[in-house]
Amino acid sequence: MAALRTFRPLLRGPTHRLADLPQRRTFLPNPFQSSLNPLNGSAQPQTLTAKRVLPYPAAPIYSIVSDVQSYSSFLPYCQSSAVTRWSSPDAAYARKWPSEASLVIGWGNLTESFTSRVFCVPGRIVESIGGDTETELKAQDITHHLEGAQDADKGARGAANGLMTHLRSRWTIEALGKDMTEVSLALEFAFSNPMYMALSAGAAPKVADIMVKAFEERVKKLLDGNPEMARAELGELEGSRLMK
Repeated sequence: MAALRTFRPLLRGPTHRLADLPQRRTFLPNPFQSSLNPLNGSAQPQTLTAKRVLPYPAAPIYSIVSDVQSYSSFLPYCQSSAVTRWSSPDAAYARKWPSEASLVIGWGNLTESFTSRVFCVPGRIVESIGGDTETELKAQDITHHLEGAQDADKGARGAANGLMTHLRSRWTIEALGKDMTEVSLALEFAFSNPMYMALSAGAAPKVADIMVKAFEERVKKLLDGNPEMARAELGELEGSRLMK
């Protein structure tokens, strides 16, 4: 029987473990890497902020910002808006506030429908949440929204197509003087598909500033020609007009 021969490779180089190999560097970063949660691979929310100081009293500005059902008439990217549920009367003004709204948001070729929960801290904050988001406002500040509501109502799911997993817009109104008010917007959002997060990275930083500018123009349009509304207290106002 012929003896088995052992064949050796003609060329033989040093052996390396994978961990010992030098890391390849690239000038182009992975556009998805920074937006993913390392624990579950989901996209992390982006946060945008903008603010303005407006030469008007705080009460009418707050009332205009809380007029959710009018958003589609002047707010960019908002294609339709309707209040579908109202809160109980609040303790300070005995006034009802938007508590749930149906919104359609369009951005380029992307369109998303949300049934958003709305929380109004009278005179100070208007917050809208969608996707898998829950409010972080103190319960004592939003009692009028929580009365009769189930725990599940603290959050609001997005549309069935799941384009977004997180959406929060929080407007903060702060009086700086009798006729001077600071308006701040913090906008958080996360797409379920990290590719959309990457594609939105260039345009997204402009969104909050565009929204604040739209409200600034809305306030100017409504108050410059209506001194009675500009001087009104919050309890005398109903959205973007005086109570009848």
